[in-house]
Amino acid sequence: MCLAIPGKLTQVEPCRDGVRMGCADFGGVVKQVCLEYTPDAIVGDYVLVHVGFAINVVDRGEAERSFQLLAEMGQLDELNTSADDATHNAYGKD
Repeated sequence: MCLAIPGKLTQVEPCRDGVRMGCADFGGVVKQVCLEYTPDAIVGDYVLVHVGFAINVVDRGEAERSFQLLAEMGQLDELNTSADDATHNAYGKD
């Protein structure tokens, strides 16, 4: 089964080699994501990310519900595997 994980865009980078990239915060774990499929996504938006690609923009409530359910099912463990991830909480108070 393939899952998309909700994350909050914390950074949108200038196109690199013609590809729009950014950073998304997944409950404290920040990862680089490709934004080519979500050209209207901006910093502060919540996006669903599948294998490093933001595939859809969702509202904050939907992102929080999805993230909570995935956490309860233990499906977020692999997010914590990168040693160079920045940490800050996307789902706390803005």
